[in-house]
Amino acid sequence: MAELFVLPYFFLDFAMNIIELKHASVRRDGEYILKDVSLTVKEGEKIAIIGPNGAGKSTLINVIARNVYPLRTDDYSLALFGEERWRIEELKKKFSIVNQTLNWYTNTTYTVFEIVVSGLYSAIGLDFHHKVTKEDEEKCINELNRVGILHLKSKAMNTLSSGERAKCLLARANITNPSLLLLDEAANALDFPARSELRKAISSYAKEGKTILLVTHELAEIIPEVDRVIIMKDGKIYKDGKKEEVLTGELLSEVYERKIYVDSRDGLYNAWC
Repeated sequence: MAELFVLPYFFLDFAMNIIELKHASVRRDGEYILKDVSLTVKEGEKIAIIGPNGAGKSTLINVIARNVYPLRTDDYSLALFGEERWRIEELKKKFSIVNQTLNWYTNTTYTVFEIVVSGLYSAIGLDFHHKVTKEDEEKCINELNRVGILHLKSKAMNTLSSGERAKCLLARANITNPSLLLLDEAANALDFPARSELRKAISSYAKEGKTILLVTHELAEIIPEVDRVIIMKDGKIYKDGKKEEVLTGELLSEVYERKIYVDSRDGLYNAWC
């Protein structure tokens, strides 16, 4: 296999903006859960989004995925891949999302193969009108093999461990070869070995040049390829900058309002208090 080539970070200055979000506010039950948030993401960027519970991280991801619609104001806008207007079926070919909602919806008796290959049809599981071609089957086998769960292809989703299910959903997300991966706590509740394996799989996607937005509570889940980190608090972006400038004990202590210690080794970070 040819060695993958990743453009140096400074080349991002010339990359196109694939996400241009301006002045997004989301209110629920009279309370703001996202407050006047603006965000620009260039093609090829790898970004981690962290912050306390209730900071608005998942809401931001759902706004980008057009699962949540902000308040309509004069200054609000969202352009994806250079366009503000999309047919949803065409937009879904451009990005994939892994989140807890998808985890719940796929906790069924459908097999691993059915869940992964049905990602090609934006469906959950196969129905009578889905005609799986040989090419579709090969794509599914390749993705299952890539995340190391090909041997589970005939197992029902509701019999898998958390780590196995996470790998399955990652394979499903990548089967369409999207330009953008939105990963919202994709490694939630995984043990150390499973988290490491999932991190390696995500890193392999990063090395292919995919744009990745990774939401996490655990610094240990942030892949080494991430260069930019966004901290959210109280529905706003508190800090947005280079990883080594943002992931500091001093800054995280401000955000979490308690003493936080940060350590890094071989491109990976960890935090404790």
